[in-house]
Amino acid sequence: MDCQIPVMGHVGLTPQSIHTFGGFRVQGRRKEDADQVFRDAVAVQEGGAFAIVLEGIPAELGERITRELDIPTIGIGAGPDCDGQVLVIHDMLHVYLDLTPRFAKVYADVGAITRDALQCFREEVRDGRFPGKEHCY
Repeated sequence: MDCQIPVMGHVGLTPQSIHTFGGFRVQGRRKEDADQVFRDAVAVQEGGAFAIVLEGIPAELGERITRELDIPTIGIGAGPDCDGQVLVIHDMLHVYLDLTPRFAKVYADVGAITRDALQCFREEVRDGRFPGKEHCY
């Protein structure tokens, strides 16, 4: 039965499976692994997905899948040859100070700004400077 529900597939590093993969590790580096990721991508297309996310795979594999599939590819750590690109906002803004994936580009250091603001808040509460009269009804 065709329910007309749009589906976007996802192959390569699928974060919901990181424990199976042994952590956040690039997928498809070895030829047999790359061939499996490619077969998975083909299966996603054949299953009716309108597009597919390629995550955490070598750039050459991202280019191969993009060239061979008829549906659009969206890369996240899959090289420049995908049809589109996505970055998780937490990576882009460096929210997690101790984790920046290699494929992410940091556009702003919101993590450091946030940490500094939280430390200031904690100190002002502890010292009785917040809330002040201007913050009360």
